[in-house]
Amino acid sequence: MKGDGMAESTRAFAEQFDDPLQQKEAAQAGMWVFLVTEVLFFGALLTAYTVYRHLYPAAFREASRRTDLALGSINTAVLLTSSFTMALCVHAAKTGRRAALVALLALTMALGAGFLAIKGVEWAREIHEHLLPGPSFEFPSAYPGEAGRQAQLFFVLYFVMTGVHALHLVIGIVLLGVLAFFAALGRYRSDYYTPVEVAGLYWHFVDIVWIFLYPLLYLVGGPR
Repeated sequence: MKGDGMAESTRAFAEQFDDPLQQKEAAQAGMWVFLVTEVLFFGALLTAYTVYRHLYPAAFREASRRTDLALGSINTAVLLTSSFTMALCVHAAKTGRRAALVALLALTMALGAGFLAIKGVEWAREIHEHLLPGPSFEFPSAYPGEAGRQAQLFFVLYFVMTGVHALHLVIGIVLLGVLAFFAALGRYRSDYYTPVEVAGLYWHFVDIVWIFLYPLLYLVGGPR
């Protein structure tokens, strides 16, 4: 009985799987299927953006110039750094370094929270400048009428895409928080770190989405 208990406590995979490798492959396959559905979702938004940008190129260029390039660039650097720390998390889990794993997960969460804080400042400035689509939306008087309505389409897509991206980042931060809690308890070892690896796939996906959004939303207006 004691031997059975010890074997159960050191079991590195769920009982429905034959071995840890099978569990890892199943978890990775599940995450990839989920990410494919997310690609389709963001792909629809990017397609809508591409269509309207083709229809109203001048208005989209002018609208893009109203975004804060400095804050967008800083956030890009922050998120790319978080991708690096997330990769280090997976390596720490793989090599069984519990303290390093917890610290790196916390750092990655902090970088994600920093991104959201900067984005919040940016949104607040844009709302203050009446760039939030709706009755209060205003565009410079040099672009009145139809051009202003076309520019509003840009900001509809801007707030939807950055908002959905931010929501995914919040989910990622919560997920990393759960992983950090279990990592502190010693749940993950060099022979079992699948949840950290799968979470890494999700986090990198969120970062890649931003890599697409950044040039489309901040750089399409050209030099400022």
